[in-house]
Amino acid sequence: MPRYLPEPVYRHGSPTLTAVLLINLGTPAAPTAKAVRSYLREFLSDPRVVEIPRPLWWLILNGIILQIRPRRSAQKYASVWTTEGSPLKVHVERQSKLLRGFLGQAGHRVRVDYAMRYGQPSIAATLSRLKAEGCTRILLLPLYPQYAASTTATAFDAVGAWLKSIRNQPEIRSVRSFADHPGYIEALAASVREHWTTHGLPTSSYRLVMSFHGLPRYTLDKGDPYHCECHKSGRLLAEALGLGQEHYQICFQSRFGRAEWLQPYTAATLEGLGKQGLQRVDVICPGFPADCLETLEEIAIEGKAEFLQAGGREYLYIPCLNERDDWIRALTELAASHLQGWPTREAPDPASLELSALRARALGASS
Repeated sequence: MPRYLPEPVYRHGSPTLTAVLLINLGTPAAPTAKAVRSYLREFLSDPRVVEIPRPLWWLILNGIILQIRPRRSAQKYASVWTTEGSPLKVHVERQSKLLRGFLGQAGHRVRVDYAMRYGQPSIAATLSRLKAEGCTRILLLPLYPQYAASTTATAFDAVGAWLKSIRNQPEIRSVRSFADHPGYIEALAASVREHWTTHGLPTSSYRLVMSFHGLPRYTLDKGDPYHCECHKSGRLLAEALGLGQEHYQICFQSRFGRAEWLQPYTAATLEGLGKQGLQRVDVICPGFPADCLETLEEIAIEGKAEFLQAGGREYLYIPCLNERDDWIRALTELAASHLQGWPTREAPDPASLELSALRARALGASS
């Protein structure tokens, strides 16, 4: 097998392009047990995702999990699947198209595409296509606001594996995280304010629950900054909304297995708030820039049932940022700040330059 992927004959003076690549976790190709099993096998085989000794984990994964979980998960995916496909894929594809337009309006001549760490379109295939189109500079923008080794780092691992197969490598830059980016925080705050405008302002018997995806507790003990970055995002969002500590709660969802995960757990938090008889709970998922199974099914459906069954009164889910203009503007600012120094600006139109010169001369003559 060749060590490197085939390359076209290098030609001096060939035009070069810049690309921005959005990266998200991934999704099954269909809401079926077969498709979910294939997706989970790839996802859960990643040593960044599950840090259990490989031989033991191989037995657990193939002997138990992949025999039981795909059918149950497929039913959950089916409950949120759209006519266009997986909600996550639909939103990320739309985000990439909008970002391309917003960057273009800002004067940046760049390609914008998206890839999934697991499933399709894969990172390797998308990078190969961008390279074939002439992109010699690629900015990686993982859609994970808070850095974690099991999300951001594994996306970079996939890029590194692709680079090992490339003879003529492109220049690569990356966005590590944006947990405290002002545009991101303000977009979240604006979505909550709009929610309040529609459903009424909070009362004393109210809680804004900020649910982030969970990780095993040992990741924090081993130096992963994810827990801290989630709390920072939550604190900044609460400050932007003017909420006191008694009116918001940061928690972690999607616990898997018997090991201890980051706490407090979202399910236990919702149950506890329900038992307190709170008048209303609003739930937002700041770590998910696009709605997906974990938000639409686990939080909007299961979370509501847990809260109401425990005695809570009113439960409202606040959608993810998805295609909000303020969120795409924040993405544009984030990408543009990392594109600095690369030749992405459109060449000025000669007619516009001449008009500017005439205006400058006119201003000079009148002064």
